[in-house]
Amino acid sequence: MIQTVTVIGANGTMGCNVSGIFASFGEVKVYMVSRSMEKAKNAVEKAAMSVRADAIKENLIPADYSMLENCIKDSDLVFESVAEDLNIKLSVNHKIAKYVDKNTIICTGSSGLSIKELAEAFPESIRQNYLGVHFFNPPYNLTLCELIPSEYTDRNLFCNIREYVTNTLYRTAVEVNDAPAFLGNRIGFQFINEALQYAERYKDNGGIDYIDSILGQFTGRSMAPLVTSDFVGLDVHKAIVDNLYDNTNDYARDTFIMPEFVINMVNNGVLGRKTKGGLYKLEVSNSGAKKKMVYDIASNSYRDVINYSFPFADGMVNAFKVGDYNTAFKTLINNHSTEAEICIEFLLKYVIYSLNTNNIVGKSIHSADDVMATGFNWCPPLAVIQALFGIESFKSLAEERLSNDLLNQIDLDMLLSKVEVSKYDYRRYFKAKR
Repeated sequence: MIQTVTVIGANGTMGCNVSGIFASFGEVKVYMVSRSMEKAKNAVEKAAMSVRADAIKENLIPADYSMLENCIKDSDLVFESVAEDLNIKLSVNHKIAKYVDKNTIICTGSSGLSIKELAEAFPESIRQNYLGVHFFNPPYNLTLCELIPSEYTDRNLFCNIREYVTNTLYRTAVEVNDAPAFLGNRIGFQFINEALQYAERYKDNGGIDYIDSILGQFTGRSMAPLVTSDFVGLDVHKAIVDNLYDNTNDYARDTFIMPEFVINMVNNGVLGRKTKGGLYKLEVSNSGAKKKMVYDIASNSYRDVINYSFPFADGMVNAFKVGDYNTAFKTLINNHSTEAEICIEFLLKYVIYSLNTNNIVGKSIHSADDVMATGFNWCPPLAVIQALFGIESFKSLAEERLSNDLLNQIDLDMLLSKVEVSKYDYRRYFKAKR
């Protein structure tokens, strides 16, 4: 039974939020280990706010690294949540290894590094207690928790953690294989990074906000893809896609190449919302008036966000408003403007890449649906097939709208032969919003 948890890196966004989840849903004592007591105390306040439960503060104990030994020795579970950097995590694991015993459960919140390699920082007798427990941000709103065993992980311990995560922390626990970026981020950031590449390709049409307007909430996601990148942080985005480019070799590998303009932003510390500017930024005048700006790739400067009007998008939104989903998707399919073609192409490729990646990383045909619905709040791939009028219609659209080069690299019939009806209703994801 888990009664005490140590979270290392608790002053970071995820460490702070995960501490709140353990303390509120798990009702356990949490040592929030940060680089200084001041940071730890601030993290306690943020953790309570993150789960809207001020009462949990009595369960949150600020600590710094000088207290690490006592914290770990008093804990049933240690959760590492330091920077997403292999060397940093290995260094922290070596510290943890000094104080854990054979009964301590050790988890990493890594969003995509090798669990096997991280486990090897521990003595062989301890590696069986180590696994990946990947929450999604913000965990109070997004219930997904990817669980990643390594080849060393004890299966009984894994099953116990899965039950704890599901029944005590109320997460959607999805077991995935130990593969780069696991399942959710591999699918999600393939889509997001390719959208960035298209923003660069169509920079003379508007670039960033142009592509986001084509792939907005009416296309089955709670947040447009490039807005999502800004929310996550361009540095985190870069770490994820660099890892995928270096360590995967499927047909979509080149879609993980980050455009040069974004690399320059990262190098200059322009990282998105956390630096108050990235692909988008909010300008506040002396009078307090707020104005949303977007980085214009063509001119290398910020400008006002444009309110684009595309007939296919207007038609879809109007149909969604009255619950006429068939008309909405027929509007998309039958409109052959550049923007509609980009939109349908992205939806088709999203499904195909999800199915293909799920074969490598997932444990069931529904794994990709679970991670995209509960980790990204995007319409899951099997549900998109239903929205586009079923398997035969989807196959015809893919053969008609996608390049021969892509189709020759996949086995579309094999991928679609495994498709089942989604557990999720696509109608809740396609919003009557631009």
